[in-house]
Amino acid sequence: MDIDSHERTRRALHAVAELVLAGPQFRTSGTIRLRAALGGFATVAEPHAQVVGADLVAHGQRLFLERTTCAELAAALGVAAGAPAGLYKDGSGVGPEDVIEADPQAAQEIAQAFAVGDAALRRMFPAAEPVIWPEHFDLGVSVDAVNYGVSPGDGFQAAPYAYVGPHVRRSGEFWNAPFGAVATLGELNGVDGVLAFFEQGRRLAA
Repeated sequence: MDIDSHERTRRALHAVAELVLAGPQFRTSGTIRLRAALGGFATVAEPHAQVVGADLVAHGQRLFLERTTCAELAAALGVAAGAPAGLYKDGSGVGPEDVIEADPQAAQEIAQAFAVGDAALRRMFPAAEPVIWPEHFDLGVSVDAVNYGVSPGDGFQAAPYAYVGPHVRRSGEFWNAPFGAVATLGELNGVDGVLAFFEQGRRLAA
């Protein structure tokens, strides 16, 4: 994995998720929730839009995330770019006029991380609906005061990783992160490995 390309692409996709998908969706439909979708991620309500690889797809258009801005992308879709207002303090750190660029290969790696996480979470918690939250750009569920999910990477860990985060911090060797436990997707090697990690976390958090 090319770390620089991955981080640049993750920044771009996070910005699109926050400013072009979640923000307009919140202003129209009252929710910031996004979902994993084939090849990437998508809104769950109006206005409908989806990121597939390094492209933004909506209303019969396919827009390339290549040296563009969220303002330009949103304008092409007929919406105003902007994060959901007043809901959280963090976010992508990208403004509507900031230039973004996504590498197709890195975008596929991020889409695969979400796909693996979504599959593992649905197997472990069939009644739950995994959500991609635009604040941190990760996919997760919260069950019995424990967060389970997958991140495509962040300032804590550059490579995509799975996490288990009890609302009340636990102690022990398994809990190797300030917010709980993490393991990279490379270590876990697919859906079965992520599922086993989640199950171990659930046992140790009980």
